[in-house]
Amino acid sequence: MAAGREGEGAQRPPRPDLLARLDAEVGRIEEQLRALAAAKNRVEGLLEAVVAITREVELPAVLHRIVTTAMDLVGARYGALGVLDESGEFLEQFIVVGLSEQERSALAEVGFPRGLGVLGHLIRHPEPLRVGDISSHPSSVGFPPGHPPMRTLLGVAVSVRGEIYGDLYLSERRDGQPFDVRDESILVALASAAGIAIESVRLFEQIRAGSELFQRRLLPTLPDMRPFAAAAVYRPAAEPHHVGGDWYDAVLLPDGAVAVVIGDVVGHDLHAAAAMASTRNMLRALLFTLRTPPSAVLAQLDRTLEAITDNPVTTTSLARIEPTGAAWRLHWSSAGHIPPLLITPGGRAEYLFAEPGLPLNVDSRQPRPDHTHPLPPDTTVVFFTDGLVEHPDHPIDESLNELAELATTYAALPLQDFVQALADHHPSDAHDDMAILALRTPR
Repeated sequence: MAAGREGEGAQRPPRPDLLARLDAEVGRIEEQLRALAAAKNRVEGLLEAVVAITREVELPAVLHRIVTTAMDLVGARYGALGVLDESGEFLEQFIVVGLSEQERSALAEVGFPRGLGVLGHLIRHPEPLRVGDISSHPSSVGFPPGHPPMRTLLGVAVSVRGEIYGDLYLSERRDGQPFDVRDESILVALASAAGIAIESVRLFEQIRAGSELFQRRLLPTLPDMRPFAAAAVYRPAAEPHHVGGDWYDAVLLPDGAVAVVIGDVVGHDLHAAAAMASTRNMLRALLFTLRTPPSAVLAQLDRTLEAITDNPVTTTSLARIEPTGAAWRLHWSSAGHIPPLLITPGGRAEYLFAEPGLPLNVDSRQPRPDHTHPLPPDTTVVFFTDGLVEHPDHPIDESLNELAELATTYAALPLQDFVQALADHHPSDAHDDMAILALRTPR
């Protein structure tokens, strides 16, 4: 009896069918977890991709980034973005990624697609398109010579403000599988973000162009400075909303001297631009009415600004290039501004470091120093704002040395080409606007 009771209390081994059902359920849960992890990775990748696209501030870079991002998200070997022309019927631009240099050269001879065949089908029917075999699609017209073999296609339209801007295409998954509904969903989501990014960068370019035009109209056209050569250049900041306070000016004075001014109002907004314009106009009036050294002109300007404006702090350098016998001399005073750069006839660069004085709108009671330096024939003097040399990752001395090397490299150029070269190859990070004014004494 005891033995019987002991046997009855023992656990029975699980049935094989129950184990099989448990294994199947565990497998199903594992598959769901893998699918959730893959979906999470795709969403995170999409978010990272959107952030990367919106960082670009030039339209060509945005379009190229859209293509490469789509390829990365889906794992495609080839990608392209076709931009429609004004008619909306053909492609006027085709950005392609994934081709070898040999393939690009071969296709360059026949030209990139304009929107015929399967690509044209997507233009006429802007719904997402998945094709397992391009050659069997009713709209297929084949590939031109030199085109790499492509079998699969995934395409979606890119809209900007409700209008079709172009089409995004992918071909050939790297794992050899056809594109699936998840690939289509991720590409549709990316195309939506791409439309916003394209619209943003177009607005960016409009604002930047408007800001630059506004700034340039505040700056003067240099007068005929003979016997001197003179040239100036202004470059706006990279940020579209920056309306800068940099300015330059040059004035032929009644006593035969030439007045040269460079300045920078603190700030990057309309208030800074307005302050720049008012300061420049006041200084011009003072130059024609006062027959005093540059330091006295700046002192009077500072007192006037303090009395009748609320302008921001401003740095500036005011110089007179005066005849002295058969040569010339530079007579200048600085209000907290970067020193001018002197390029001698032999090509040596030298900064005219001197006591700078306080910027304008700080303390008009403080004295302002004057400085002089001889200017032999064929000497170039370069006045510039700090936007030309400021870089957050480099000490200012390093940037000044780099600018001096640039100046000696291009010193033999005509003066307008010279200032353009300095603006093109500047050592700054372009976060600020920059102005350059150069004057060269006669030979």
